[in-house]
Amino acid sequence: MAGPGQDMKPKVVLLSTGGTIASRYDPEQGRVVPSRSGEDLLAMLPGIEEVAVVEVDDFATVPSFDMSVGFAHQMAIRVNEVVARPNVAGVVVTHGTDTMEETCYLTDLLLEGDKPAVFTGAQRAHDDPQPDGPRNILSSIRTAAAPAARGLGALLCFNDRIHAARDVTKVHTSAVETFQSYEHGALGSIDGEKVVIHRRPALRRTFKVGKLEDRVDLIRLSLGFDTAILADAIDRGVRGLVIEGFGRGNGPAALAASIRQAVERGVVVVVTSRCPVGRVEPIYGFGGGGRDLVDAGALFAGDLKGPKIRILLMVLLSDPKTGDRIREILGKMAP
Repeated sequence: MAGPGQDMKPKVVLLSTGGTIASRYDPEQGRVVPSRSGEDLLAMLPGIEEVAVVEVDDFATVPSFDMSVGFAHQMAIRVNEVVARPNVAGVVVTHGTDTMEETCYLTDLLLEGDKPAVFTGAQRAHDDPQPDGPRNILSSIRTAAAPAARGLGALLCFNDRIHAARDVTKVHTSAVETFQSYEHGALGSIDGEKVVIHRRPALRRTFKVGKLEDRVDLIRLSLGFDTAILADAIDRGVRGLVIEGFGRGNGPAALAASIRQAVERGVVVVVTSRCPVGRVEPIYGFGGGGRDLVDAGALFAGDLKGPKIRILLMVLLSDPKTGDRIREILGKMAP
């Protein structure tokens, strides 16, 4: 309930979905499990009413490692419903860190309007002696309420850094500074009560889809890779394949023939690198080099990494208007 003067503060909706930030150790089960509600999380932020009027929406209580693509799509739909409300400045989504970057990017691709959707979570459980969740939620609420965050799309706010959905990735299993944007860098930061934006994302685009096409596989190459994996995927009826190749986008000599077979069957094949930093470029030959893969019909994805390309490809394949222009759109969003 709003207190005196609180109605003058911007309204932010806290969309709670579970994850470590909403988890505690259960001695009976002998493990950490999601069990806290959005109200429980908000209770750890005394004085939050001085920042924003916060409305809680307990959307779900699940770990992100058990989320499906369909669940993430429904979450993105809920986010759009929330930001469509004229009295809402933005939304904060509390989420497990394992797949947060993928759900955040899906939301970014589908986000309508210019209000921010800020994803956050924690590396330490709700009942940890030094939890990082409360600070992350507070910083995210500040960001969602800030006029400077308008037009930035879906964001990931963690450890007082604000990241673009396209660029951010989880780089450490347990450290509180786990989310990084590698060579692109963060969009901004939270400095005390200030939300400071240093740059704005240049490679953003949004789409409208009905049913999300989720038949897209992500395949990572390794030494001695067996291309029979691609044949199995084609036989299962996938619509798209994302291949994390070696280095600049290379693979074993037999890979080009497998890609050609996939493309002839109507499968869209996109190549990126398994390296955490850098762009793919079709340079090499020898049967499975990048130039050979392009000749076989594969598309190259610039510096956009496998999990993000998979999400983008799902969105593009969901609408014939974009499904016929994947090469063109990739050239603009993943140059």
